[in-house]
This record gives sequence, C-alpha cells and structure tokens, in this order.
Amino acid sequence: MMNRKIITTLLSGALLCGASAQTPGVWSLNDCMEYAVANSPKVKKQAYANANSTQDYRAAVASLFPAVGGQVQLASNFGRSIDPETNTYSNTSNLSNTYQVSGNLPLFNAGILINNIKVAKVSRLLGLRKQQQIEDELAMNTMQAYANVVYYSRTVTLAREKLAESQRNLYKTERMEALGLKGKADVAQIAAQVATDDSDLTRQQNLYASALLTLKENMNFPPSGQLQVDTADWITPFLAPAEDVEAIYRAAIETNPVAQQAGYNLQASRLNHKIARGRLFPSLSLNGGISTNYYDILSGGGKEKSYPSFGKQFSNNRGEWVGITLSIPLFDGLSKRVNLNKARNNMRIACEEQIEIFRQLQNEIEQAVQDRDGYAKEAVQMEKQVEANRVAYEVTLKKYEKGLLSALELQTSANNLTQAKANRVRAMLNYRIKSKLVAYYKGIPLIEETTK
Repeated sequence: MMNRKIITTLLSGALLCGASAQTPGVWSLNDCMEYAVANSPKVKKQAYANANSTQDYRAAVASLFPAVGGQVQLASNFGRSIDPETNTYSNTSNLSNTYQVSGNLPLFNAGILINNIKVAKVSRLLGLRKQQQIEDELAMNTMQAYANVVYYSRTVTLAREKLAESQRNLYKTERMEALGLKGKADVAQIAAQVATDDSDLTRQQNLYASALLTLKENMNFPPSGQLQVDTADWITPFLAPAEDVEAIYRAAIETNPVAQQAGYNLQASRLNHKIARGRLFPSLSLNGGISTNYYDILSGGGKEKSYPSFGKQFSNNRGEWVGITLSIPLFDGLSKRVNLNKARNNMRIACEEQIEIFRQLQNEIEQAVQDRDGYAKEAVQMEKQVEANRVAYEVTLKKYEKGLLSALELQTSANNLTQAKANRVRAMLNYRIKSKLVAYYKGIPLIEETTK
C-alpha cells in the first residue's frame, strides 16, 4: 500500500512531453519526432532508393512479356554488288533499304525470370523496412535529445529555486548579524553560496541551450529557429505489470524492421541461389519476325533496268519467320558453377546473420525491460529520498536560525535536496524512454499517428 501511495504521488509529478493538447507554438515529443522524420535527408534518400526498387520490380515483371524490336537500314553500295533479281555480280552504284520487326518470348529458363520477380519484390520490401529502421533510429535519437532538453529545463528551474532560497537565507543571516545572532563568517559563507548558486544557474542554462541545439540537430531544425519544448507532465501508469519477455520477443520478430530485414535478406539469398542453379539448365525461347526491303540502281551497267516501285517492292519482298531456340550451357570456364557455390555460401551467411540478429534482439528486449523496471524502482526510491532530504533541510534550516548549526551544514543539506530532485527527474525520464522502447518492441510505433 505504501508503494502504491508513492506511485500515485509520482503520477502527479511524472515528467516528459505528453500526447495531450499542446499550447500553440509548443512542441511535443511526437511533434519533434514527426518533424525529424519528415525533414531527414537519410529518410528521403532511402525513399528514392525504394522508388528505384519499385522500378526494378516492374522491369522484372515486364521480362515475362515478349521482347519486340524494330530495325531500319539504309545503305548505298559502290562497285561490284549482287543484283537481287539475277543474283549475279555487277559494277553498279545501288541503294538498298531494309525494314525488320522481330520478337522473342522466353518459354523455359528453369524459373530464372520468376525468381527474378520474387527477388525484386523482396528487395522492395527490404527497402521499406530499411526506411522504417532509419525513421525509428531517428525517432529514438530525437526522443533521447528531447528528454535531455526536458531534464536540463528542470535543472534550470531547480538551480533558480536554489539561488532564490540562498538569497533568502543571506537576507536572514544579514538581519541576524545585525541583531548579534550571527557572525560575519556566517554572512560570508552564505554570500559565497549565493555566488556559487548563481554560477550553477548559468551553467545549467548553458547545458540547456546545448541540449536544445542537439535536439535541433537531430530534427534537422534551423539552428536559429525558435523551438519551445513542452515540459508539461505526462500522467500515465508508472509501474508496468510483469511482462513475458518471450512474448515481446515473438512480437518483435514480426514487427521490428531489423528482424524483418534479416528475414528478407535470407529470403533473397535463397532466391538468388535458385537463380544461380537455374543457369545450369537449358533455356527455351520462341522467336519470330517480319522483314522487307527495297533495291534500286543509282548508276552503272544495270541502270537501263527498271525496278518495281517502293510500294510494290515493300509488299512483294516481305518475309516472315518463326522458330524455337534451345540454348544449352556446356562449358563457360566454371563461372556458373562458381556463382552457384557463392550463392549457396551467401545463403548460409544470411542464415547465420539472422540467428545473430534475433539473439541480439532478444538480449536488447530483456535489457530494455530490466532497465525500465529498474528505473521505475529507482524513481520510487528517489521520491523517498527527496522527501527525506526536504524534511532534513527544513530541520537544518530551523537549527541554523537558532544558531545550533553552521552555514556549511545548511549548504550541504540544501545541496543534497537539490541533487535528489535532479536525480528524481533523471530517473523519471529514463523510465519514460525505456517504457517507450519496450512498447516499440511490442510493435507500437514510436511516432503516434495524428490527424492535423
């Protein structure tokens, strides 16, 4: 019951951006991740690569259809040439014009064309998963940078509050010195603490500015642009129930882009092995065409002849042909056999890589769940520590005002309280990041879909 009360207290003070309605001009975590993905050159380059994969797929499908080509040839011969009517040589200058249309249709090639289509399809899916991986990695980096901005915005607030408290203590100490209750050493000690706190506030502000610049860099946001991050509370259940890591792992295999890429790489390597094996078998194709030509004497011994007109020759000289070609590979310097062996090895490599990636994924999931639960417990302990240090500071302050403790002891107690608050903020933020990561492994997208 005590833990539940502490958790309830933490719920009211949980830190990080939320998916609730945002103040105009304030960027939520989801807004930042969406902007980072939409403006990332890496994502855009991968999208163009995916477009090329789509074209490769279309080309592979089109290879199943007949290949048709046309040819037009115009030639002028000088000297001895063959007369097309008498089929004898004569000394003439003539003009010949040839027209031809031919086509080729593959009938059998051991499944090479079909497997090429499958490879192109897998490559297209692989590109989509790679783009998703790039987007997810970018979103994770943005989320970490965003959490740092939230953290340092809170440490700036804590530093400002501590400076104000030290200034109040300095004022009290100066009044007590005037009344003879404190000495000049106490005033000097508290004044030094004020200067230290002022310097620390400046340092925290610089860290906040640096964290904000890093966030802009991850988002590809203009460095000089105004970016106001939402540091409002995000009220969600703090301690997640115990979960089955194996169930999360099974879900990740189906949805995680890295795991999917490993599967597609293995699938593509198996298809390439089939293609390499298919090149060892004969191929059969159907081919045919139609051609015609035109011939005329420009000068020479046959000029007195009168050849038919272009239209008549075009019609009379037309010829068609159709045939079947059987291509049998016999010996090519072992290149096909070598390619088959290499394709088999690549398939085995892809299989081992998939096993390795799956093992790494399972380890990452177990680590993420452990980290999330650990940060949740740490945040609970930090809440207890903050409360204990707050009570200790209040007691120390009263004793200091009564002259029972020195200014140094008061400063130590104040520093402990501020540090405990900062540690609580860090634990809460780390918990939210790890919770988001565990949900991602379950198949929940990092970037929530919004309607704008």
